[in-house]
Amino acid sequence: MELRPIIGQDGTVVAYVERLSSVAVASVQPQQKGLVGRSPAFNEALSALQRAAPAPIPVLLQGESGTGKELFARALHDGSPRASGPLVVVDCTGLTESLLESELFGYEKGAFTGALQRKIGLAEAAHGGTLFLDEIGEVPLAMQVKLLRLIESGSFRPVGSLRTVHSDFRLVAATHKPLKEMVAAGTFRQDLYYRISAFPIRLPALRERSDDLPLLIDSLLRRLDPGVVPRVDPQALAQLSLYTYPGNIRELRNILERARLFSDDGVIRLADLPPELRSTPAPAPPGRRRGNKDLEQLAHALEVFEGSRSELARALGLSERTLYRRLKALGL
Repeated sequence: MELRPIIGQDGTVVAYVERLSSVAVASVQPQQKGLVGRSPAFNEALSALQRAAPAPIPVLLQGESGTGKELFARALHDGSPRASGPLVVVDCTGLTESLLESELFGYEKGAFTGALQRKIGLAEAAHGGTLFLDEIGEVPLAMQVKLLRLIESGSFRPVGSLRTVHSDFRLVAATHKPLKEMVAAGTFRQDLYYRISAFPIRLPALRERSDDLPLLIDSLLRRLDPGVVPRVDPQALAQLSLYTYPGNIRELRNILERARLFSDDGVIRLADLPPELRSTPAPAPPGRRRGNKDLEQLAHALEVFEGSRSELARALGLSERTLYRRLKALGL
């Protein structure tokens, strides 16, 4: 935020106007490298991001795998005063304590077998920028003590060194694991949890933001092939809207990338989708018992489908009379 003066005719300052800086990469419009969405769940996360970005407060991104945690981390970095500095990503998945320590803190020449020369750690490389610890819930318990010390003081010792190194960075962490439950189970340190979760942001799963599906499809297809962007026909779009995407946006991207390769004329059709997705059942008729999931699927298909209801009926393989009967049962 900055104050901009308003100058009167006599050259004196008559008032000040607050100017709020926005996160440039966060937009409701499809962009090659931006966050895309307009659903309430997405806007809630985006609003939290815009509040947290200018502040030095540690941010914890929580969400299922494939929900775009690294993209949110980049948006936090780009919207912060440290945007001109580095964004250093540390993937904590599958790293042992010793390997994570050497990656994060660096090491001196001869510190261990294979250390043929000195290496700067990722914590030091993040000086003046943002350190993003992805999947922090995977950090071994013994390493969490050293990580807490780094976060609290910004100081650490490279492996095999007696010298202390200081690094000034903004911390962003992410996880798909239930850290509170891990704290209760004794597998994640409580003091570390409180230190990294000063500003938690929950990223919604794709099934919670079905309104964004057309925008996401268009954005992903543009990023996959900026030259010629394929079009998704109504029947394929209707079927895509019925799927729940356990892999979230990452899975949607993979589905579209595969379908694009099967499309010969620039139009993605139902036959171009993976077999398991083509077999996703349409909602059951009103005479049968059906769960909330089936009701949500039909409502989602209606929301994202851009054609008429008669076209939607054909896309779902239903008669118009059957579709209207089901919609009436839903109160739509």
